[in-house]
Amino acid sequence: MGSPQTYSEQELVAALKARDDQAFSYLYDHYSGALFSVILPIVKLPESASDVLQEVFVNIWRKIGTYDPIKGRLFTWMLNISRNASIDMLRSKNYQNNQKNQEITDTVYSHDQVTQTSIDSIGLSKFLGKLRPEQRVLIELAYFKGYTHDEISQIEDIPLGTVKTRIRNALLQLREYIK
Repeated sequence: MGSPQTYSEQELVAALKARDDQAFSYLYDHYSGALFSVILPIVKLPESASDVLQEVFVNIWRKIGTYDPIKGRLFTWMLNISRNASIDMLRSKNYQNNQKNQEITDTVYSHDQVTQTSIDSIGLSKFLGKLRPEQRVLIELAYFKGYTHDEISQIEDIPLGTVKTRIRNALLQLREYIK
């Protein structure tokens, strides 16, 4: 039996756009853990996070034709799909009704501890630590806790434009650090 197929990002995207099942399996095997660790802190329940992860991969398969490498890396694009799907889940009536009916002991844990674990598990903590504190807080709220820019503006009591500018600048800095 030969060695498993590996892909460069460009080869992977091309294979996915060509609807290659082997490339999709590779994508799932190599990225599902990282995407799950972004979804779980937002959704909080492992079963719901698994459902969101499945939905994310269906969306990736359906929307791969819209991916533009000029706008960012494949992983960043998939993170955004994951984050958006997680937020959509939180806002769904079904999820909100389930949350109302859930026992209180099921939800009692430190959200910050889970977020920190997931950030560490995908290797981002060393990069986030390089950001200024006011930027790091906004990135954590937006990308690891699932808040919208408007909600962050209210939570941090700063103007919406400032939130957007700081997040954009932080993402540009993170991009440079990761390179």
